Amino acid sequence: MSLVLYTGTRNASSWALRAWLALREQGIAFEERIVDIRRPQRFENLARIAQFSPPAAVPVLVDGDHVIFDSLAIMEYASELGATPLLPADIQQRARARSLLAWVHSGLSGICARLSFESSFYPQRRAMTADEVEQCDRLCRVWEQALAESGGPWLFGALSLADLAFVPVVQRIVSHRPDLDGFPLAHDWCERLLARPSVVEWMDEARALPVVVMDDYKP
Repeated sequence: MSLVLYTGTRNASSWALRAWLALREQGIAFEERIVDIRRPQRFENLARIAQFSPPAAVPVLVDGDHVIFDSLAIMEYASELGATPLLPADIQQRARARSLLAWVHSGLSGICARLSFESSFYPQRRAMTADEVEQCDRLCRVWEQALAESGGPWLFGALSLADLAFVPVVQRIVSHRPDLDGFPLAHDWCERLLARPSVVEWMDEARALPVVVMDDYKP
């Protein structure tokens, strides 16, 4: 089996990060081809992706003649390819994990919409607004409850796609609000998640890249 994963610029491509993590955590060998998705070169680069992937976006996983062009689909594919699926065995827990995955995939209902993944790597980061803190608290309560019910160390006991899907969200939240006061289980879970070797590898490469500060990054 020869897999090729097309990913994006390390400090900007949070969707590709999710797919990449699922493959790495499953110990699946793949060739990675990084596509520069910065402007203006993003348009030409993604036009080339459009030649074999309908959305003209990354990530894209090519497995022989098969093209999988959605981050969540790639994560589930990786889960099934690996020796131990990254979803709970219990049907109800699996449905709950998939509910969290779907929530992340739909944009978390606008949580911290102006705190982009790339902003977590800015050398100078602004404070969260009151609305962003409120939205962050809402998300932390979900994590806190899941961890209390599972007993940890991950949202559903064993590491799952739900944990991995939240990595870019955790990165941007913790970089702006590292203490997470009032949410001890979520705080420790965030630290464990960001300390995983696969996550550290991606983030270290992301930090080494130049950043482009977006115009809307302001209180």
